[in-house]
Amino acid sequence: MPWVYSNLKKHKTAVMSGFTVTFLMMLLQYFVAENSAILQRINGLIYDIRLNSTLEVRNTDINIIILDIDEKSLEQEGRYPWSRVKIAKIINKLAEAGAVVVAFDVMFSEPERNYINSVINLLDDQPDTQNLIEQISPFMSKADADAIMAQSLSATDVVLGMAFQGDPKVKVGTLPPSVVTFDTPDMSTLHSHEFFGYTNNIPILQNNAPGIGFINSTPDPDNFIRTTSLIARYGNTFYPSLALEAAKLYTLADDIKVITANLKTSRSIVGIKLGRKVIPTDEYGRVLIPFKGGAKSYPYISATDLLNDQVDSNIFNSAIVFVGTSAIGHSDLRATPVGVQYPGVEIHANVIDGLLHPEFIPSVPDWWEAAIFMMLLIIGGSLSLLFPFLGPRSIAFFGVCVFASLILFDLYLWAVQKISLPLATSLFLSIALSVINIGIGYFKESGKRKQIKSIFDQYVPPAHIDKMLDDPNAINLSGQRKEMTVLFSDIRSFTTISENLTANELGSLLNRYFSPITKSIFEHKGTIDKYVGDMVMAFWNAPLNDENHVQNAINCAFQMLDITKDLGDIFAKEGLPEIKVGIGINTGEMNVGDMGSTYRRAYTVLGDAVNLGSRLESLTKFYGVELLVGETCVDLCPKMKFRQIDKVRVKGKNKAVSIFEPIPEFLADSEGVKNELKQYQAAYDTYLAQNWEQALKLFLKLHEKNKQRKLYSIYLQRIKELKNMPISNDWDGSFTHQNK
Repeated sequence: MPWVYSNLKKHKTAVMSGFTVTFLMMLLQYFVAENSAILQRINGLIYDIRLNSTLEVRNTDINIIILDIDEKSLEQEGRYPWSRVKIAKIINKLAEAGAVVVAFDVMFSEPERNYINSVINLLDDQPDTQNLIEQISPFMSKADADAIMAQSLSATDVVLGMAFQGDPKVKVGTLPPSVVTFDTPDMSTLHSHEFFGYTNNIPILQNNAPGIGFINSTPDPDNFIRTTSLIARYGNTFYPSLALEAAKLYTLADDIKVITANLKTSRSIVGIKLGRKVIPTDEYGRVLIPFKGGAKSYPYISATDLLNDQVDSNIFNSAIVFVGTSAIGHSDLRATPVGVQYPGVEIHANVIDGLLHPEFIPSVPDWWEAAIFMMLLIIGGSLSLLFPFLGPRSIAFFGVCVFASLILFDLYLWAVQKISLPLATSLFLSIALSVINIGIGYFKESGKRKQIKSIFDQYVPPAHIDKMLDDPNAINLSGQRKEMTVLFSDIRSFTTISENLTANELGSLLNRYFSPITKSIFEHKGTIDKYVGDMVMAFWNAPLNDENHVQNAINCAFQMLDITKDLGDIFAKEGLPEIKVGIGINTGEMNVGDMGSTYRRAYTVLGDAVNLGSRLESLTKFYGVELLVGETCVDLCPKMKFRQIDKVRVKGKNKAVSIFEPIPEFLADSEGVKNELKQYQAAYDTYLAQNWEQALKLFLKLHEKNKQRKLYSIYLQRIKELKNMPISNDWDGSFTHQNK
């Protein structure tokens, strides 16, 4: 838990930004979405894509046909509106062919002119025309197209269309008695589409029609038709849609019953009962239109072909026939998810197909708001806590995964459960959290890149800088403990050298020395810690990991010694003092990080292993060697040759440590060096065995061969002292140094 808390605190800005965006998206969903045309348009587009991507061939046992007053019919039968005698002929032919229900997606709101009656009215004003009037009067009823059509309405179940209006001044005709009933007497709190005016058919047609249904469409704010109202309200009376009334007649239902339930704070519509079937609806009595496919997914028959007996009449047997027009210019082409010029009459066909097969109709459940709330909460909460810990690529990957998962989950609900949920805010939230966290990560990374560059620009190799900038999160600036290797190098007798040079000459000499030394450290993947006078300190395995940090440090030390020798020859020719160095290297657990005060900080290392590295450098002068390493270095470089110099206790430490001199590879292969190392190891082992006389002989022999090596003189002197001293039983050959 402390780790979680500390990391959350570290990413507080990103986490709080995520929760803020989640909260704002919830506010958008529950207080803005219903009135936001943009959000509704986006939800609509998502709905359209989902619908079109899951359309499939749908075969039903209901024969639904569209009798189309198309361009062909207008060309052969004349312009519309046609005489109601012709409409009556259509009804009779459909009835004779076995059509069960005929529904008109057109209205007959004005009486058709009776030409016999018009002639009589003209003759009535003329003298000596009474006999003629009496002769033609019997033909008046035969020329009454409205009466002829009204008579044909009894041939089968015919549903006439009517239209509700928003203008209360528009009241054409009269409204029929309602066939819609409710399961509750209190309808005051029920929501529905309420209208204040209407346009109905002429009385003779209305009174003889088995059914009346409204043909109004209910487009979304973007004017696309995705839902349809099954009932509409005028005053305190509810009326069915054309498709619902046709379904009532087809199923021989006595009435249409509205099912209500207590939702939220009031009673709302939840469904329509038609016979034994219940069709779930939203609180306004609407359903999503179960589109079968694009335009003409249902059979279309040209009206002129029916009138002229150019179609097999058996196709209409037991059919539900919708009569409408697809002709351009008759204002009945609608924008729908499956086509922007979709015949309005076919919308009614899709609706009745769904009413007779409720399993086709996807629903928006009454718990959809709670579902969206939970989705936003889960997505927002989880991504707000996860994304701050990820890099931009991981955020983008997980963002795409969440986005795709939401779409797949939505497709599952739609295709399998027939549930439709508005997805826009959930998708927006996943995108917004991804973009915000990528943005925050970018700015943090940019800041960290600048910080890394400012800290390491002069202390690590350019290649290291590039790697760190590529992945700033891989660098722990706050501090960590890890195994590292440290190197200390110091110029011998620097005080004497500085006393014999002017300030400018000393500065120039140090610059000429440190430049190639620094280059060597960089080339061997080292990090410069500091320069202190003539001393340089460097370390390996931080800030970037280096599996070969020990080997790289030792190879760097060899090159530094070569550089020093070359510079010494150059300085000697220039009359400058000769320089020699001592180098100490140690490996162990160290603390590394950006340390210091608010005024000045440095990326450095601390610890006992660091201190021992410094002691080893100071011991090089005592033993007369140029390079000393700790025993851990030897353990981690099994392929390299080493000479054990001694076992020592440095000042401030009680534990003895073995110290070694690395042998360059080109020397290690020399027979002379091999023999000397073998003889030295034998002498040292004899020394540890306290066989003083034999050890003295062996070291004396080595000294005579190489009088320049101070190490042999040290052991000769030490053996002479030890042989005359009492030795404790726990003596391990170690030597205690009193000076640093």
